[in-house]
Amino acid sequence: MVQRIAAVPASEWDACARGDDSRGDAACSDNPFISHAFLHALEESGSATRATGWLPQHLVLEDPAGGISACMPCYLKSHSYGEYVFDHAWADAYERAGGSYYPKLQTAVPFTPVTGRRLLVRDGPDRTERQALLLQAAATLTDRLKASSLHVTFPTREEWELAGSLGFLQRNDQQFHWRNEGYESFEDFLAALASRKRKAIRGERKRALEGGIEIEQVTGSDLTEAHWDAFFAFYMDTGSRKWGSPYLTRQFFNLIGETMRDQILLVLARRRGRAIAGALNFVGGDALYGRYWGALEERPCLHFEVCYYQAVDFAIERKLARVEAGAQGAHKLARGYLPVQTYSAHWIRDPGLRRAIADYLKRERLAVAHEIALLGEESPYRQSDS
Repeated sequence: MVQRIAAVPASEWDACARGDDSRGDAACSDNPFISHAFLHALEESGSATRATGWLPQHLVLEDPAGGISACMPCYLKSHSYGEYVFDHAWADAYERAGGSYYPKLQTAVPFTPVTGRRLLVRDGPDRTERQALLLQAAATLTDRLKASSLHVTFPTREEWELAGSLGFLQRNDQQFHWRNEGYESFEDFLAALASRKRKAIRGERKRALEGGIEIEQVTGSDLTEAHWDAFFAFYMDTGSRKWGSPYLTRQFFNLIGETMRDQILLVLARRRGRAIAGALNFVGGDALYGRYWGALEERPCLHFEVCYYQAVDFAIERKLARVEAGAQGAHKLARGYLPVQTYSAHWIRDPGLRRAIADYLKRERLAVAHEIALLGEESPYRQSDS
């Protein structure tokens, strides 16, 4: 177990994150959030530290041949903020029953509700065994730290099923993702929609640009400190209103701007040359991940344009398979983003609390499945004649 990701060589961590057996120092490009660079930026910037309630407790499995063969991002938490898999009710019930829910152990990417691998192992014939070993080691660490529970949030379905086979409680939720069906242009995408939805989106895009609004997409070496200054102002203004205390520091954006600039898409809206709104996205191997939005001025439909339609434009141009637009938001459905299932797995130390949560999750899983089915019936896409 290591308490700073800086103690792990980036090339070793990223090889595990990629799931290959290379020993090179190529960046982890498939899912940028499990990369050493992203997690390092969170810690070094003071965004995810003991002081903010995210004490790193990363698990590392050493390879007898040298280096590491598996790793797992873990944090000892003193609260339940910044996770997007909500267990506040569990904590409240346990505290009222006389228990201590905090600290708890969290396997996650802080402040990032994006599905991705959590059991980071190099490829090999014993891959599943090493994944299971990471889960068992995390449960043992939970005991050793006298934490109430272990929570693996936004893992892949494969990891979720493995955790379930090892006795973890399984939970589901849903997000909205846009899928690229081989579209050649935004108009090609619109043609797949029902006529009423198509007309509505065209109207929203037109309204968003009223009053002389101009949209700028910035990525790679074109990103400057002026861009980050502008976006941080949006982030702080919107974050303060939504959460009370925004999670990320200004230094975090400096660090990712230095180490991950080729995996970043910043969409800015300008009025008379002044940046008034923006959305930060990360580019993965086959997906664009929308992460943060902020605005200094309220403008009709600007959020939809900057966050959703510009992301679709970019994904079509880059031939990316999907856009993941973050947590929650049924309003995304009318913009072509469809519901998909997300996963989490939970290991609870107290048998009484475990029984209560297990009973609750049985009913919650049914409710989530029912909601996804109902939302699917409201798809904005044209119905097939077959």
